[in-house]
Amino acid sequence: MLCFAEGMRYRVFGLLAGVALLALAASGAWGQDFTPPDPVRFGNVIELGDIRQAEAWLDQGLDPDYSANRIGSGLMIAAWEGNLDMLTLFYTRGADVNKTNQVGEQAILLAAWKGHDRIVDWLLAHGASLNRPQGQWSALHYAAFSGHQALVQRLLDQGADIDARSPNGSTPLMMAIYEGKPAVARLLLARGADTTPRNDWGDGAMEWAMRYNQFEVARQMGSPEAFAEAASRPREHWGEDRRSAAMPPDLEKLVRARAYLAIQGVSLEQIDRNIAALRARYARAEMDRKALPPRSSAVEISAKKSSPSSQKARVINTPYRLPPRAPKKTPARRN
Repeated sequence: MLCFAEGMRYRVFGLLAGVALLALAASGAWGQDFTPPDPVRFGNVIELGDIRQAEAWLDQGLDPDYSANRIGSGLMIAAWEGNLDMLTLFYTRGADVNKTNQVGEQAILLAAWKGHDRIVDWLLAHGASLNRPQGQWSALHYAAFSGHQALVQRLLDQGADIDARSPNGSTPLMMAIYEGKPAVARLLLARGADTTPRNDWGDGAMEWAMRYNQFEVARQMGSPEAFAEAASRPREHWGEDRRSAAMPPDLEKLVRARAYLAIQGVSLEQIDRNIAALRARYARAEMDRKALPPRSSAVEISAKKSSPSSQKARVINTPYRLPPRAPKKTPARRN
């Protein structure tokens, strides 16, 4: 009987010791010699969805909020990629859903930018902040400038601040106009967005709507008389049309392919040359475009005498045409 009791005591002791070791490993106290992966490799692995490697790193003691060289932490990258399994892994290991990256973005902002509705809902259900203090980007800003109309509607229904101000003072309405998303802008106006705020450069929603030729949006902002007065001003009054440009799809594919090849240990010399050549081609095309004289533009407004409030407006552009080349002179033949 004594031997049996002694054996049971050792078995219980062994079980408790095993549990303690697992706890130490999970907390990172065990495995002091663990070296975290290079931030570049970490980012590549998480973006490609290698959940086994991510789990192995976490088992060895990797900080669940460890950040890659771009985007942010593993949880943030998972939100950006729409990878719920990866997101859940980092969350269950203690990752902070409200952690910010180097430019102040959170996971919910990145998910909203890519239009991952399910990820946004999951993050909100697990403690992500829907609204942030004034002067910080919000999920509504990101959903608005990306043109995800249904997601904008859902965020508003859940209480998102429709007039939130970004670091430069821009509202979601202004960002939707700036990025050329008139359907989202009209939705925000229908939900009561304030049209009066101005950003740090003094621009407001009306200025951007007129500058970027979104006349239906501008018409929705006030009275017909106010719109007619705005549309009658010369084009130069509203400033030059410049929007942020996304990476061209073919260049983005090459960059993503490079990330995969880097993980495989393949030589990157050839693909780097291809990426450099493609970047140079786009840069040259942009330089050539800017070298041309600007197009002449005019705003044409028409209205019926019987219904002066029913104006129509359109932009008339006259594209620049290169002058015809002079015909080549054929040298006279000598007889």
